[in-house]
Amino acid sequence: MKTYYTYILTNFSKTVLYVGITNSLSRRLVEHYENRGTNQSFAGKYHCYYLVYYETFHSPIKAIQREKEIKKWSRKKKVELIESSNPNWDFLNASFVKGWKD
Repeated sequence: MKTYYTYILTNFSKTVLYVGITNSLSRRLVEHYENRGTNQSFAGKYHCYYLVYYETFHSPIKAIQREKEIKKWSRKKKVELIESSNPNWDFLNASFVKGWKD
């Protein structure tokens, strides 16, 4: 059974939030990192490659629905979601990308 992720990234100073979905969180985190500083994407432009929150799903449709739901939220509500499971805003990349160093 495949796993799909809805995730939230931030930049180093934690001033920008990016919500996305993927079927490979490790691959996607590396892609975000490699695109940092480029204007090709929102996440790249604002250096969003630090994982602070994620949810897992077995249905791509449910992951997409959740992404759309979270994207509509205010920053305050997104912060509350992040802090419900990650109160210190720890960067979680090392849990998914072998050899990751912040």
